[in-house]
Amino acid sequence: MNALIEATARFRHMKEGTAEDWQIIAEAFGEYAKRLPDRVMDHLLLLKGDFGGFPVDRLTHSLQTATLAEKDGRDEEYVVCALLHDIGDTLGSYNHADIAAAIIEPFASEENHWIVKHHAIFQGYYFFHHLGMDRNLRDRFRDHPLFRETAVFCEKYDAAAFDPDAETYPLEHFEPAIRRFFAKPRNSLYQKMVDAEE
Repeated sequence: MNALIEATARFRHMKEGTAEDWQIIAEAFGEYAKRLPDRVMDHLLLLKGDFGGFPVDRLTHSLQTATLAEKDGRDEEYVVCALLHDIGDTLGSYNHADIAAAIIEPFASEENHWIVKHHAIFQGYYFFHHLGMDRNLRDRFRDHPLFRETAVFCEKYDAAAFDPDAETYPLEHFEPAIRRFFAKPRNSLYQKMVDAEE
């Protein structure tokens, strides 16, 4: 650990950075990135006990959404995206879907990313009208190729995951899938650096 503390870049402004400085940073980044699954699971645990008026807490809702998707035969990536779809609730009170989508974007398919990014608008079909909003707001995406699949995600998994008595797999059940999902990004600004580490 002391070696990590001693090995720091020496610049005060990025324009002063040397190749040696950036090599130190790149090595530290690689180690930090490997622990992303741990940080994601820790962040999911922040949802425990946070009901926000719902019948189950936000962690249970997330776990139940993933459980329903898995039991329905969805592939592993889809299940992990279902688990993480509301991870942005703690910091994105007004845009939680955008936060979740940003977290999964480097690792997920374009399809799963789109579903997570837009699920908040689509889930509004079930309650927006009770709050004086337009429940059909999702119709602006009616011609999008993922409209139906996003509506299905909300209907079968997201909107159905508020049952205190439903079977709900624990976070530990999903841990191996989370670790595989975050093992290597497929689309990142830093992809060249990631590929060089292999």
